[in-house]
Amino acid sequence: MSFNQTPINFVMIRRQFDFRGIEMGRWVTTEERDRAAVNFYRALEDLMSVLQGPEVLISLRGTLGLQYGKGGRPGVAAHYVPATRQLSLAKNAGAGSLAHEWFHAFDHYMGEKMFLHVSTVHFASVCWLKSAQLQLSRNKQPHPLSLLLAECFKAIMLNEQGDEPSDMFQISRLTDQKLKVIYYAKPEEMAARAFEAFVEDAKPTSSFLVKGTRYSEEAKVGLYPQGEQRLRINQAFHNYFSLLGRALS
Repeated sequence: MSFNQTPINFVMIRRQFDFRGIEMGRWVTTEERDRAAVNFYRALEDLMSVLQGPEVLISLRGTLGLQYGKGGRPGVAAHYVPATRQLSLAKNAGAGSLAHEWFHAFDHYMGEKMFLHVSTVHFASVCWLKSAQLQLSRNKQPHPLSLLLAECFKAIMLNEQGDEPSDMFQISRLTDQKLKVIYYAKPEEMAARAFEAFVEDAKPTSSFLVKGTRYSEEAKVGLYPQGEQRLRINQAFHNYFSLLGRALS
């Protein structure tokens, strides 16, 4: 769809991508709404290009809702709410967070698709760490796509040999210990940051989609994948999403 042919607004975005709904905060002005629509659209088009998939992938088969300037949390630029399956960006601080939050939504969506006997609140990345007690797929043989997604999680959380925690995990755990929090080493957070790096390395044109996986303070201390591990993760994500995109198309 050309920018010259159709005015970009959230009504058009919802129809094209089949989002479950798009909500605006009460303090979002008309000018801010229109500018955000253009930013969202360009970012979502970039994400489709990176993932080599159709619109139905971006909206997670119409199950994902968007919010802009609504439902925010103090000090949080963006967040994903599993209970309502909504991705929310703050009005003045959410730029660059879309890829991270979209992967949270995708990770959540895949939890019950990839694993048996898990509740709807589980993330696939979290289940993967517990997969010794869980059965992949609903069949005796896991779906090839599930195996490829499992390879993504393995590349993120384990070393190349698969027998020790990865450098990214070790740094994330040390950072949590230093800050006295449980955040950076959570599997769903590691997976979302690794996905950000994969998207940014694909050189999208939209900084609204992703930024900061290379030169931010978090990147400098190693909270994003680096070096050889980053290459392995990028290849694993490419293998997965290129096949998923073809299957959906």
